[in-house]
Formats: sequence, structure tokens, C-alpha cells
Amino acid sequence: MLAGLRAFIFGARTTGHLPRRVQENIALQQQESEILIGWVQFVLVATFFALYSLSPKTGSQAMFQPVPWAISLYFVFTVIRLVAAYKNYLPGWLLISSVIMDMGLLMFLIWSFHIQYEQPASFYLKAPTVMYVFIFIALRTLRFEPRYILWAGVTAIIGWASMVGYVLFADPDNPMITRNYVDYLTSNAVLIGAEVDKIISIAAVTMVLFVAIVRARRILNSAVRDATAASDLSRFVSREVADRITSSDRAVQPGDGESRTATVLFTDMEGFSTVSEKLTPQQLAKMLNQYFEATSKIIDQFGGVITQFQGDAMLITFNAVTRDDNHAVNAMKTALGIRELTQAHVFCHGATLPTRCGVNSGEIIVGAIGSKERLSFTVHGDQVNVAARLEPLNKQYGSYILAGEETVQLCGSEFDFKQAGEVTVRGREAPTKIYTVAG
Repeated sequence: MLAGLRAFIFGARTTGHLPRRVQENIALQQQESEILIGWVQFVLVATFFALYSLSPKTGSQAMFQPVPWAISLYFVFTVIRLVAAYKNYLPGWLLISSVIMDMGLLMFLIWSFHIQYEQPASFYLKAPTVMYVFIFIALRTLRFEPRYILWAGVTAIIGWASMVGYVLFADPDNPMITRNYVDYLTSNAVLIGAEVDKIISIAAVTMVLFVAIVRARRILNSAVRDATAASDLSRFVSREVADRITSSDRAVQPGDGESRTATVLFTDMEGFSTVSEKLTPQQLAKMLNQYFEATSKIIDQFGGVITQFQGDAMLITFNAVTRDDNHAVNAMKTALGIRELTQAHVFCHGATLPTRCGVNSGEIIVGAIGSKERLSFTVHGDQVNVAARLEPLNKQYGSYILAGEETVQLCGSEFDFKQAGEVTVRGREAPTKIYTVAG
């Protein structure tokens, strides 16, 4: 029951932990927040000085003036704190000390008013400067760390209660307590209920801000973790697929998908086994990284989306994840670009990596398959199978690019196609016309 109430008030606790790089980024943002807090405090102390300078002085000029001393002390402390913020030397104990010092100096400034204006101690209880307490508490929200809000609020409550106690016991023979609200407003009399209201207000504001920041931090941590996961996910799947998954209005479920007219391109290296057996695993990984980096630039150039890696092979789609009205042409341009690159470019360890491509267009299904616990976002359907079968047929026809009939029709006269023949692709009964393409 207690856990349920805690979750209701503060929100659900974030599961897992934030990566170190994210924590470092948050720490950097908090450092910048401390600099902002320091400048706000600098403006406040300048405001205090301006108000003091402009306000009429009722006390004797020869007597001790505590207000300018308090303001000067606070100014020095603010400058020191601001320098420490820029130097990023603000450990937890120093921040807590700073919060206490901030509030302590403000209370001392308010307390000194009765000396400055030669009035009974109860005089300072009605000073409007007490409203700055709420500004000092609110300032701590800029760091986005709840504990410092609590420290500010608790310090303010203790400070104000101590000042009320000082008034009540400064002159035991005349505590100046009244129950008359008019007397309270028109004299230096003390209305206990009014001071209790101030303390309750300070406590309420502190708790509201504390709860708000705790809830906001938990939401922020979840959002940051999800954004980090999405960013990392885009390195394992295409950015377009990651965006589609993370921006979905509801969680992707197995079987979610839609029918699209698209073009599919399958690639596979020629003689990859022969090349790989001559290399160490580290050398092979380096070569593959170079190969995928070079081919990915061509794929990105023509708007393709790498939907799947499998060893040295790639499944690339056009108009499946992102809209592309010219998908067949762009797929062929990609295939031609890959053919030209891989036949001419020498990768590390002196290897050229000629690549065969199978291209086919038609109606496909784009979506998630798998179980609730593990999903794969991919494309499937008969036209995808045809593209997958065309790629290995290049070896039989002595070519590096084979395209299906619908791809050729969609491309029109854009390329120099030549019919290579008709084959019955494994898994289909009807023969399929296949085409090669000149340079």
C-alpha cells in the first residue's frame, strides 16, 4: 500500500539505470544550471543593494548599519559561488552549504531591519523581503535535483521559526502578541497565526516543488533512456525504422504491418568465403566495416533503407519504410552504384569485393514479425522472395545485377535492360522474366 501511494505521489520509479555517458551529460547540464543560479543570485543581490540605496534611511547615520554589511557579505558569497560554478567545483556538501548560507544571509538581512530602522524586533516580521524566500527555494529547481529544494525549504522554515521565536523571547515582559488582526496590521504586534501561515506556505511550496521535480526527473529519466535506446537502436537498424518504431502511437505488436508497393534489393558478395578464409577474424571485421560503410553511402544517396544485414548480405528497401515515388529507379541506381564501387575499389588487405544484386518490385508487407518478447521489423511477401532468388541467379547468368519484370516496367527507358530469359524461381510455379542491365 505504501509503495502504491509513493508511486501515486511521485510517479513510477524508473527501472534500470542510465548509461554513464547520459549521466555525464546530465551532470554537465547541472553544472550549467549552477552557473545560471549564480547569475540569478547576483541579480538578486544587486536588486537588494538598489532597493537599499533608494529607500529612505530613518536611523542615525552614525549608528551601526547592518543592512549594507549583510548585502556586502551576500555579494562576496555570491561571487565566490559563481566562480566555483564556472570552475565546476561544487561538490554536494558545498551545494548544501551554499543553500544554507543563501537562506541564512537572507534571514540575517531581514532580521537586521529592526536595528536599521530602530524598531522592535517584531518589525522585521512584516518586511515584504520575506517573499524572496520563495524565490530562493524556486531557484533550486533549476538544478533539477530534489534534495536541494528540501534543504532550502527546511532551512527557510527553521530560519523563520527562529526569527519568530527571537521576537517572542527578546522581551519576555512584552512579547507583543495579539489576537486582533487590525492591531497586527496597524502596529508592531505579533499575530502567531500569521507567522504559522507563513511557515505552512513555505512548507507547502517546498513540497509541491519537491514532488514536481521528483516526478519530472522520473519522466525525464525514462524519456532520456528511451531516446538513448532509440539512438543506439538506429545503429543496429536503419534510422528510418528506428524512427518508425519509436514514434508509433502504440507499442509495435507481432503481425503489425501494412501493404506497400515497393522495390526490394538483395546484395551478396561474390566469393566471400574464399576471401574470408584468408583473413583473421579481426581483419575480416575491418574489411566488412569498410565495405558496409562504402556501400551505405550509395544506399543513402538514393534513399534506400537497409532493413537487414545477414553476414555479408544486405536487404535494402525503397518505398517500404520511407516514401519514394521513384523507388524502382532509385533501386537500380543503387545496384549500379554498388556494382561500380565493388568492382573497382580495393578494400583493406588488397581485396576487391564484387557484389551481386537482385532487384524486384511489387506488393510487399512491411511490419513486425516474431513474438511479444522479441520482434524483427522487416519486409516479407512473394515479391521479396523473388528478389532473394534473383540475386544468386547472377552466378548462372554471369551477371552482377538481375531485375524482375515489374522493376523494368517501372523504370521505363531510364536504363538499358536486356532480357536474360525466363526462370521458374524456387517457390513459384509461374515463370519469371528476368533482365540484366548495361552500365
